[in-house]
Amino acid sequence: MPRVSMTVNGRAVTGDVEGRTLLVQFLRENLHLTGTHVGCDTSQCGACVVHVNGESVKSCTMLALQADGTEVATIEGLAQNGSLHPVQEAFREHHGLQCGFCTPGMVMSAVDLLKKNPNPDEGEIREWLEGNICRCTGYHNIVKAIQSAAANMKG
Repeated sequence: MPRVSMTVNGRAVTGDVEGRTLLVQFLRENLHLTGTHVGCDTSQCGACVVHVNGESVKSCTMLALQADGTEVATIEGLAQNGSLHPVQEAFREHHGLQCGFCTPGMVMSAVDLLKKNPNPDEGEIREWLEGNICRCTGYHNIVKAIQSAAANMKG
């Protein structure tokens, strides 16, 4: 069985995987990082978004072996020293979640958006989130949360 090594949330990890093992499976099943969700199995919903080398990626579209040697960040790695990341805090403050299933992917996507565009308007936020599906909220509060996080991260 092939061996894969990567850094996940700042920690070096290694594991044996079958060649067909998806990154999302490796994170959830081998590393027990279950914050990364599997929602659709077709790369449509965005619940599995993580960062690979700083870029948001749907981890259900990437083999674990493709992530060999990379740095991976999951929702579990966003909070630092007991403090929520500003995007996580904004989702909490602005009720940007209901059932919470899409939230990890939404938050990870939003963090990447704000890294690339620290001051997005509503249209840019909605366009960026096109690959993330929420079946509960209608996106209004998610957009408000991302706008708030952008403002808080600037100041």
